[in-house]
Amino acid sequence: MSKLRIALAVFTMFTFSAVLMATDVLAEKQTKIIIDGSTTVGPIAKAFAEYYMSMHTDVNVTISESGSGNGAKSLINGVCDIADMSRFMKLNEYKAAIEKGVTPVAHVVAMDGIAIIVHPSNPVGKLTVEQVRDIYMGKITSWKQIGGSDVAIVMISRDTNSGTYESFEKLVMKKEKIAENAEYVGSNGAIRQRVQSTKAAIGYVGLGFVDRTVKALEINGVYPDPSTVASGVYPVARPLFMFTNGYPKLGSHLFSFVTLYLTPKGQEIVEEIGFVPITRYEYD
Repeated sequence: MSKLRIALAVFTMFTFSAVLMATDVLAEKQTKIIIDGSTTVGPIAKAFAEYYMSMHTDVNVTISESGSGNGAKSLINGVCDIADMSRFMKLNEYKAAIEKGVTPVAHVVAMDGIAIIVHPSNPVGKLTVEQVRDIYMGKITSWKQIGGSDVAIVMISRDTNSGTYESFEKLVMKKEKIAENAEYVGSNGAIRQRVQSTKAAIGYVGLGFVDRTVKALEINGVYPDPSTVASGVYPVARPLFMFTNGYPKLGSHLFSFVTLYLTPKGQEIVEEIGFVPITRYEYD
């Protein structure tokens, strides 16, 4: 091998080693923010993460969507920094957290309406809360009973570990039991997909999951959209949360991320996704 080739090989090895060392140093300095929880809050967390990482290359945000209940468990067990939840933390979850030295702090990042959705071809355009409850209780079994076609209603529900399920149970079911023949799925997206493909189906999803592939129904004469949720007119609405262990240190990346919803950019992101910003602030 010529001296030039030897020199080039040595230079290449040196350069490669330097790159690896630099990568290791960068990885060590990189801040990691781990998020777990609600599939409803998931789109907000993902959009916040995409924006935040574009502004801060030293931050890596990872997001899992295992449901509000599992998000709470992850925070309690110290395996995530932020628990996305579409409901408030339960008393027993708070108790378990305190017993493990965790102090849950709630950040209300948006308001959401739970939209009752059907297939676009369904002629039914409006229901009352009572009618939706009667459907899910199994008292109303055919669309013909409420102005639709003579076909059996296919009920789609979120899984019982979901914050959306618990909000629906509280706001619509009023603690009445859902009928045994209801079909349970693991995410808002899965409900939307099931309703898209099933003409006789009915389901419920967060406002940000309503698109042209499904039809949202008027409930008590009110259509679910950001304006009716913001005004408090739509009857099936709830806040969305990000929980942290204590209030994040001022100036930290965790603080900046979890308070992004207070900034004009954060509010813009929330609106673009289809949810409702909590409030608006003016910044210099």
